[in-house]
Amino acid sequence: MTNPLLSFGHGLPDYSAIQPTHIQPAIQELLKQAQIAVDHSLADSTPSSWESFVEPLESATETLGRSWGVISHLNSVADSPALRDAYGEMLPEVTAFWSALGQNLDLYKKYKELSESAEFKTLNGAQQKVILNSLRDFRLGGAELTDDQKPRFAEISDEQAKLAKEFSDHVLDATDSFVHLITDPAELKGLPEDAIAAAKELATSKELEGWAFTLHFPSYFPVMQFSENRPLRKTLYQAYVTRASDLAPNYSGGKQEWDNTNNMLAQLKLKNEEARMLGFENYAALSIAPKMAKTVVEVDQFLNEFAQRAAAHGSKDWSELQSFAKTKLGLDQLEPWDMTFVSEKLKQERYAFSENEVKQYFPLPKVLNGLFEIIQTLFGVSIQEDSLPKWHKDVQSFKVTNHKGDLVAQFYLDPYARPGKRGGAWMDDARGRRVLPNGGIQTPVAYLVCNFPSPVTIDGVTKQPTITHDDVITMFHECGHGLHHMLTQVSALGVSGINGVEWDAVELPSQFMENFCWEWEVLQKMTAHVETGETLPKELFEKMTAAKNFQNGMSTLRQLVFSMTDWKLHSEFQCEKAQSKDILALSKSINDDIHVIPQSDISRWPNTFSHIFAGGYSAGYYSYKWAEVLSADAYAAFEEAAKKTGSVLDRATGERYRQEILEVGGSRSAAESFKAFRGREPQIDALLRHGGLA
Repeated sequence: MTNPLLSFGHGLPDYSAIQPTHIQPAIQELLKQAQIAVDHSLADSTPSSWESFVEPLESATETLGRSWGVISHLNSVADSPALRDAYGEMLPEVTAFWSALGQNLDLYKKYKELSESAEFKTLNGAQQKVILNSLRDFRLGGAELTDDQKPRFAEISDEQAKLAKEFSDHVLDATDSFVHLITDPAELKGLPEDAIAAAKELATSKELEGWAFTLHFPSYFPVMQFSENRPLRKTLYQAYVTRASDLAPNYSGGKQEWDNTNNMLAQLKLKNEEARMLGFENYAALSIAPKMAKTVVEVDQFLNEFAQRAAAHGSKDWSELQSFAKTKLGLDQLEPWDMTFVSEKLKQERYAFSENEVKQYFPLPKVLNGLFEIIQTLFGVSIQEDSLPKWHKDVQSFKVTNHKGDLVAQFYLDPYARPGKRGGAWMDDARGRRVLPNGGIQTPVAYLVCNFPSPVTIDGVTKQPTITHDDVITMFHECGHGLHHMLTQVSALGVSGINGVEWDAVELPSQFMENFCWEWEVLQKMTAHVETGETLPKELFEKMTAAKNFQNGMSTLRQLVFSMTDWKLHSEFQCEKAQSKDILALSKSINDDIHVIPQSDISRWPNTFSHIFAGGYSAGYYSYKWAEVLSADAYAAFEEAAKKTGSVLDRATGERYRQEILEVGGSRSAAESFKAFRGREPQIDALLRHGGLA
């Protein structure tokens, strides 16, 4: 019980006390306990009932899942060689347990007995949904395979887990390893003050003289956006787009063993084999079995029609950018490392503001306060600081209470980029809502993780960290996921919060929240200039909204290239006959078909496409666009309310959204929840209007 991974029960662990040496003994003990629970559930003396069979099994597997979740979380936010090795050592055993559980035909039969029993009709809707989902997942997990097929199916799961971890490790190592040092201050021309200060701090931390830049986004992106040093932009761009690839040694000094090319092909072959074993034509068909989309053709048509809608707008954006680069900046040939820089210059000229100017109005603490005020206004809850155990000094924690003062949920915010932390932003669950064996309610806990620039010290003064408006949108997005998890009122763990929600609908609450970042009444409350404290001027806000859909045609096409590449790799790609270079060739072909900007010859972007090769979005990246239709239409209800009440922060609409979307979690289909909120099927009109594509 001195092992912190075994002793936290239904609470939260002491993250700072967890050592890599704790992982193996804890997980082996929990695997043993979980297997005992499985054996008990399968015993003839155990009735096929919710109370005797489902709940005990859920409790045992949740204990294992939560401890393994803590380890996985630390592997993402506090990577170290020892932790990585300990995680990798136990990954095959954990994967094997879940694979065996999903293939257990006797367990499947037990669930089937319960679904056909008289008791099933007496269970509430959430409990029934857990059982029906379990039956579906058993089928997709290989429970109906023959005994001679099951070992190979388990091997596939194990190999996929290992490859996904290796893919992620390679991306992180490739990103962490690159450092570019500048010693001449003249080469910093155009960079914002805070980016220069951060580069100076990084160099000092590495005992270097000058200014250091890395491929972590808060360091990389300001260079691409603002640096007037074209060779510097080229150096960082080439290093960034060749990470974890065959070209990395040439451009970033990356190691050959970090090349993810063969890893991707191996994963695709395994997924295709898995799908065929389960009777599906391809992995895309398997992936949509538990989703809103009904057929592979339906997703194909959705992506192609979206691309056609955006094509003309994308062509116009590209022509304008090329013309501006030539006439205003003297760039006859627009290179990939010029795109972001030239776009920023065009945006400044057209709308007379820069992203860096806007950024000064968004100190992170002020943004957080504004975000919390929106949540409190719309959903009738209160958010206060908390003191949960944490894994890094920069991590913050908060609690959510209802109007009676009762605890509803808690959450962590890990805001800043740092070495050893995976890039990007995400939400994950630390604990789900469920009924405990003693009859009490376990409240949910969420992780919200971002990679914003950390506070910098200039002339001895530490400034509040400021974030871009895009970062603000990212914060709202991840918080939307968090609200879906935290505000659920469903107490059956398998369908509470984000659990059991169709993958192509799970982005609805996150993308929904992004819309508030474009409302004047909202931004007034969440902006304060980092130097003067003044709120965002109305004139600057109007320029921002005028620029909101700036180059949205091109950015939409870019997202559709990602979605289509993922979809084609899992639906049409002949992976058994393919060579490693064919993945890149497919992405290039798709880019040529639907995008207006050529794909750089050196770009190896699929090699860092962690969403599909390490993040669970295989044959599911389309869901971002799919869910945008739902989220824009849901937000339109608040726009309609504002016409009557004068405010999009309409409490009545917020309460209805909370009850029909957030509270029900995965206890009913997303289509039913959407229809309950809007009173009709989703329509694409609001999304096209919001994106300037109508």
